[in-house]
Amino acid sequence: MSQLNHTLNLNDDIRERSKIIKQHEDNLKFIDSQSNQLAESILDLQDSGNGAFHTEEETMEQILKKENSAAGVYSWLKSNAKTSGLTLTKDVVGVVATLGKVESDNLSRMLSEFLGLETMLAIVCSSYEGINALEKYDNEGLINCNAGLYGIGSSIGKRINGRFSVISLADLRPFVGGLVADDPQKKLALPKPRLPNGEWPAGFVDYAVNMIHLDSKHLSFVTEIGYGLRETLFYGIFSRLQIYKTRKEMLLALPCIHEGALSLDGGMIKRSGMFALGSRKDVEVKFPLISGGSGVPPNYIETEEAVRKLNWETAKLGADKHREQQLLDYRKGNIQ
Repeated sequence: MSQLNHTLNLNDDIRERSKIIKQHEDNLKFIDSQSNQLAESILDLQDSGNGAFHTEEETMEQILKKENSAAGVYSWLKSNAKTSGLTLTKDVVGVVATLGKVESDNLSRMLSEFLGLETMLAIVCSSYEGINALEKYDNEGLINCNAGLYGIGSSIGKRINGRFSVISLADLRPFVGGLVADDPQKKLALPKPRLPNGEWPAGFVDYAVNMIHLDSKHLSFVTEIGYGLRETLFYGIFSRLQIYKTRKEMLLALPCIHEGALSLDGGMIKRSGMFALGSRKDVEVKFPLISGGSGVPPNYIETEEAVRKLNWETAKLGADKHREQQLLDYRKGNIQ
C-alpha cells in the first residue's frame, strides 16, 4: 500500500511538473510571438521614418547611383572640386530632381512617379548652348564619345548608356500670366479650377507647379528674358497638373481637369481622358523634402522615439525569454 501511494504521488508530481514545463513552453511561444510583432513594428516605423527623412543629400546619392546615366556623370562632376568649374557645366542649371523640394514624402512620391525617372534625371540648361556642349558629333553625324559629357564620363570610368533628356529653359514656352502678389515663393497666378456650374471643386489642394518649394538660389535664378524656374522648368513639366486630397474628389472634378491630376491617396490622371490605374510605382529618384528649423521633418523625432521605446520593449522581452528558458531547462532537468 505504501509503495502504491508512493507511485501515485510520484505520478502526480510528474504531471504537475509537466504542467509547469508546458506553461513555460507556452510562455516562450508567447514571448516569441510578441518579439516578432515588435520587430515588424520597428521595421515599419524605420521604413516610414526613412521615407519621411528624404534630404537633398539622399536625392544626390540616388542620382550618383545611376553611374551610367548622364545625370550621374554630371552630378559626379559637380560634386568633385577639381571638375565642378568645367566649361562644360557652365550653362547647366542642374538635374530636375535637385531643383525643387516638396512638403511631404507622399507628394514627393506622387510627383516623381508622374514625371517618371527619365524626366527626374533630365539635365536642365539655360539655353541650347549648354545642350550643344554636352554632346558632340563627328563628321558622319555620330556621337563623339571622346568629347562632351561622354568624353569626361569615359575618362572617369563611367560610360553613358542610351538616350537621356536635356531641357533648354530658353526654348520652353514660359507661363506669362504673372505671379501671386507678395508671395515669397513667387507662385504662378493660376486661376482656381471651376466646375461647369461655376463652383470650385471639392478637395482641390493646388496646382503641382505651385507646390514645388524653391530655395533662395533657385528663386533668384532667371533666364535671359527674365523668367524664373517656376515659370519655365516646372510649368513646362507639370503645366496645370491639379492636386486633390482624394481620388473620389478628383474624379468628381473631371469636368474641370484638362491637363492631368493627382490625388494624395494615389489617384492619377495623366491628361484629359488618360487614366493611370494599378499600384503605385516607387521611382528611385525623388524630390527632397523641405527641412524644418531643426533640419528634419516634424514626425522624424517622434518616429525615432517610438523606435527607441519598441527597442526597449524588445530588450525586456529578451530578458523574459532568457529567464523562461532557464526555468524550463531547470524543470526539464529535474524531471529526468
